[in-house]
Amino acid sequence: FFFFTCSNHSDQKSDERLTMTGGVPSSAAIGTLTVSNSVLENDTVLKLITVVASDKQLKVVRVKKGSDLKLECSENGMVEITQRGAILRSLAGPSLHYVLDDMLLGGHGAASNNAGCLRSCLAMSSIQSWMSVAHNLINGTADLSAVMSQLDSYLETKSFLIPSSRCTLADMEMCVALLKCNKEQNFPGNVARWLKTVHTQMLNLGASNLPSLEIQQAAAPLLLYGTEDFETYSTAAKNSVKAEGKQKDSSGLTAEQKAAAAAKRAKKKADQPGKDKKKANTPAADFDITALDIRVGKILKAWHHETSDKLFCEEIDLGEGEPRQIGSGLRPYYKTEDLVNRNVLVLCNLKSRKLAGFPSHGMVLCASNSDHTNVEFVVPPSGVPLGERVAFGDLTGDPEPENKIAKKKILEKLLPDLKTTADGTVAWKEHKAKTSKGAAKALNGMANATVG
Repeated sequence: FFFFTCSNHSDQKSDERLTMTGGVPSSAAIGTLTVSNSVLENDTVLKLITVVASDKQLKVVRVKKGSDLKLECSENGMVEITQRGAILRSLAGPSLHYVLDDMLLGGHGAASNNAGCLRSCLAMSSIQSWMSVAHNLINGTADLSAVMSQLDSYLETKSFLIPSSRCTLADMEMCVALLKCNKEQNFPGNVARWLKTVHTQMLNLGASNLPSLEIQQAAAPLLLYGTEDFETYSTAAKNSVKAEGKQKDSSGLTAEQKAAAAAKRAKKKADQPGKDKKKANTPAADFDITALDIRVGKILKAWHHETSDKLFCEEIDLGEGEPRQIGSGLRPYYKTEDLVNRNVLVLCNLKSRKLAGFPSHGMVLCASNSDHTNVEFVVPPSGVPLGERVAFGDLTGDPEPENKIAKKKILEKLLPDLKTTADGTVAWKEHKAKTSKGAAKALNGMANATVG
């Protein structure tokens, strides 16, 4: 636990506070942070707080030399705090009347004052504990490998260190400590995912002296169109470690494996009756997006595939009475809890195929940026009935049967024009996706992204 010292100052200090408020007596939370230049420039989190805090509430006095660090605040009389951790938590909470509570404490700071709010009290205690771990890492009194191992296990089912929709002081302190202590940046999977999120959010808040993060980018999502040779894919997935040295494209197959799959498809096509050959040669340019049966579904269950490290196995309710099983290559981008009870858009008229042995009947649609470092679900507005078909502008038409989608390669022709607009709305060419409750969009509004 951290402790800080406090003392009552003379009336002279009170006069100084009156000067800061324009000579008007005030009980507003106003603080003065006195800090040396060297301390501030080397303290990523403290400097970030000085950036996001309002200059109407916090006055920063920078000292050229020394190692000064203290916070004077007027909450319930003059208080002086000299311990760094206590200063950070005070600035995030009571010293500035909890203005930064949601941003830095996950909203638990003010709530923890209510004795009945056990969840927030535990969260605040956890923030202090994680800050202590970060402090010990920086000082070399904690075992880095042991901390990373325990942290990786802890983050298996969590996005952040405490219950919060964004990173808090705990995440920021641990992020900085790990980046400073682990120069090689050989982080385990869950830690790497968490670090990337926290690092990005800190940069977005204005962190200027944050250590760089150079984690290898995750592979592109595995988009399956219903035309692949899945026996070949399954073999490639099982032997991915052995084939690591061979050049592969975004489908995960080597040139030899693709050639074998193409030969098998050609043989199958040659064995088809002449009538089917003629139909298969019909150009897909005659079709528009209405050929695809895109419907609203809800992910009821999600779990990791037993052998593929990219695939989620899902059960999705599409209003058909029985849920569908669908496989999605989204594990590099989402955790299991991000999927369960999520309403999504599902491409339904694809033939059932096996993905690494898992029977999959459909495809969950997602938006992706150009280098596939960011992937988001495309989702309907709330309240849309499960199974409702998504429309596109004024286009009308019945979806094509599953076998025709594959034979005429309709999906491959239509998907390149399925994108998000500047506001994240899904659209095919100029025709925007819509439901009975409004437009379908990328989950976090990803603009100008491809959808597949």
